[in-house]
Amino acid sequence: MATASKTIVSLGVMKTIDVEVYWDSGCTDTVTAINWAILEPDVSLTKTVYVKNTGNAPLTLSMTSSGWIPPEAETHIALSWDKEGATLEPGAVVGAILTLSVSAAIYGIVDFSSTITIEGTG
Repeated sequence: MATASKTIVSLGVMKTIDVEVYWDSGCTDTVTAINWAILEPDVSLTKTVYVKNTGNAPLTLSMTSSGWIPPEAETHIALSWDKEGATLEPGAVVGAILTLSVSAAIYGIVDFSSTITIEGTG
């Protein structure tokens, strides 16, 4: 009995989603922590960071803060940024301004910390 066959190659690229955050627009100095220094009631401070899409698909950016220590700090301290919902193409870098606002009513909090998560979905 005769048999014939043909081998074909199967190729593809998996979609990857990833973001990195840097202190500089050249993306050489990775952000690992943000020190807001000494804060006062009823004050807002800003820091500029650079977000890079290191994946191969467009991303929609979002940011959250969680794990506030002490927990009551979240009632009096708010973190926001100017890139919520922005689209970032693969390989692109965008400057983002993070704003930390302290309530005038803050009392009894000396030190605080939280975890900032910058996320890209696509």
